[in-house]
Amino acid sequence: MRLGNYLFLLVALFLASCAAPDIQHHIVISTRDQKLAVLDRGTLLTTYPVSTSKFGLGDYSRSSRTPLGELEVAKKIGDNAPLGAVFKDRIRTGEIVAPNSPGRDPIVTRILWLRGREAQNANAFGRYIYIHGTPEERVIGRPASYGCIRMRSSDIIQLYNIVGVGAAVTVVDVPLISAVPGLASAHSMSPANTAPFVMR
Repeated sequence: MRLGNYLFLLVALFLASCAAPDIQHHIVISTRDQKLAVLDRGTLLTTYPVSTSKFGLGDYSRSSRTPLGELEVAKKIGDNAPLGAVFKDRIRTGEIVAPNSPGRDPIVTRILWLRGREAQNANAFGRYIYIHGTPEERVIGRPASYGCIRMRSSDIIQLYNIVGVGAAVTVVDVPLISAVPGLASAHSMSPANTAPFVMR
């Protein structure tokens, strides 16, 4: 590699590492409702159905449970990957899996790798707790994961494009309407619904 190219690469990596954390967006996940809300400076943008752990809640090592509490987006993986692109150890394998492919359950499309901010979720990063796409879209909306938060591929692409590294993530075991002020009015069925996206 030429010295000029090498220096350019070093500068680009340095600038990327200095990018300001996303303090504008906040993700709130209700394990009770199996729903995820995205807030922009406290204002509801959209909600999505998700699947959290079928083994319950917690952050014990090798527990396969979904951790509760305050976390953050530590890394984003999957820029420009096609819908259904399979990841193994956070690296694309080159395989594409269609939604609801029989017998297939890999991590697909995008990964938001979470880091815990509290003692109750301190193991989340080391346990590889992600928000990620899944081909098992037929079970989205009920607990089905091994600790991660699963989303439909089209939904995780939208979420990935909204939030940045450093965005706050709160996982609660209460109804989403209790954790997100204004959710009821934003998603009422009236024509006055002002939310940019409707509940999916």
